[in-house]
Amino acid sequence: MTTDHEYVVATYLVHGHHNFYKKAQEIAVGLTVGTWTDLPKAKKEQMIPHLGKVIEVKVLNHKSDESPKALLMIGYPLINMNPDIPSILTTVFGKLSMDGQIKLMDLQLPDSLLSKFPGPRFGIDGIRRMIGVHNRPLLMSIFKQCIGLPLHELEIEYQNQVDGQVDLVKDDEIFFHDDYAPALKRIAVFEKYNQQQQEHTGKKVLYAVNLTGPVTQLVEKAKQFSKAGASCLLLNVIPYGFDVLHRISADPDVNVPIIAHPAFTGSFYPSPYYGLSAPLLLGKLMRLSGADIVLFPSPYGSVAMPKDEALDLAYQLQSPNSIHLPTFPTPSAGIHPGLVPSIIRDFGDNIIINAGGGIHGHPQGTTAGGKAFTDAIRATISGQTLAKAAENSAELRSAIHKWGAQ
Repeated sequence: MTTDHEYVVATYLVHGHHNFYKKAQEIAVGLTVGTWTDLPKAKKEQMIPHLGKVIEVKVLNHKSDESPKALLMIGYPLINMNPDIPSILTTVFGKLSMDGQIKLMDLQLPDSLLSKFPGPRFGIDGIRRMIGVHNRPLLMSIFKQCIGLPLHELEIEYQNQVDGQVDLVKDDEIFFHDDYAPALKRIAVFEKYNQQQQEHTGKKVLYAVNLTGPVTQLVEKAKQFSKAGASCLLLNVIPYGFDVLHRISADPDVNVPIIAHPAFTGSFYPSPYYGLSAPLLLGKLMRLSGADIVLFPSPYGSVAMPKDEALDLAYQLQSPNSIHLPTFPTPSAGIHPGLVPSIIRDFGDNIIINAGGGIHGHPQGTTAGGKAFTDAIRATISGQTLAKAAENSAELRSAIHKWGAQ
């Protein structure tokens, strides 16, 4: 399908006993010029550049006990909106999101609009160059005990994670109240340890500090953290807003990768009838807005996403794009070493494997937990089974005994 370059094309999944063609026309008019048939000729000519248009209506097969459903594709003139996510979402799905069983599945943006968005500054290849790892998935560990702990205790936990041979360590997304260990002090201490480790072992590690506070201060705080030596930022994008991510990523003084956390997105994507699709919400829009790394629920863990949605999401983050770099997919939640073969089989090598309890909950402790993951990744990449690799890895053997293996 081809469309004029001056349109954003929204695809909706609509359920219900509708005349879907009439419904599509109502949306195209109602979300643009508001009314059409009653306008005088002169007014119509004035409004034509702003009028939405129906691109396609595709009625879908459904079971006898289900309500009818269809995909509606509506084009919205670029002239109606600003080059930012809030403007686009309000235009194509603002009041429509409250109009019954309708879900926004996808958005197609012309290159003229895509070029207005920053996209990832580093992307997959840039992060790999920073870390110096090009031939395997990366491994990220999560601080799981952070709230209320003093800096010296967090420093010990950080060292235990890095000693487990992880590539990245990120704050927990709920680490807001950090009076005991302020962000700037964490950056100073953890990045100093990263530097020492790199000098001793040659291994580079990135620390993702949680970026929090009033939205009016976040860009300045991001610049402050970057200037202080932070190697990565973590942002709860949906609570703060896509435009916050956009402005941080586009700022030339924020020269570090940004990790987008999926907190609160479960309010939008799981329903088949309402909200936004996961590949759009956590895939395409995160990449457009500038996320270098995007976390999302894996199909295997404690907060599972259907596999087809997760794979489509990962594709949206990595799909060829002449304007934006690809973003690192990071399937998360409930990940343990025994799942590594399934993750790599389904998502490929260009991913980050992210674990919290699967590292810290290891019977021999956090460092052993990281080592179990690195041994599992190494074995899988080389074509070796985990059972075979576990014969020479006590850490992996203990992890499989506790959590099993697929």
